[in-house]
Amino acid sequence: MSTDISELKNIAGFIGACLVDSDSGLMLASESSGVKFDLEAAGAANTEVVRAKNAAMAALGLKDHIEDILITLGTQYHLIRPLSSNSSVFIYVALDKKSANLGMARLNVKNVEGTLKV
Repeated sequence: MSTDISELKNIAGFIGACLVDSDSGLMLASESSGVKFDLEAAGAANTEVVRAKNAAMAALGLKDHIEDILITLGTQYHLIRPLSSNSSVFIYVALDKKSANLGMARLNVKNVEGTLKV
């Protein structure tokens, strides 16, 4: 098992990130920039986001998968990416909107996903 998400700290605007088991809502790994941000609460809360999107896709009869979910706030981006190898586990990243490059962030998260074994 490999849960090293430390490379996510290199994303411009990085606030914090965690690897979350969406079956339980528990964190498997986390990284922080030092900015006060409750990653444990964020991981648990975003478990509900992933569950809701999966339920919506099922209700619509969509035979597809989530590549990523982007939540844009006034000052932050929140990016959620379920692992392609295990969709019950997802990466959650919070970024400062002023300094983040969303395209590069998505690419970096995808690259880190490729290194994980859960």
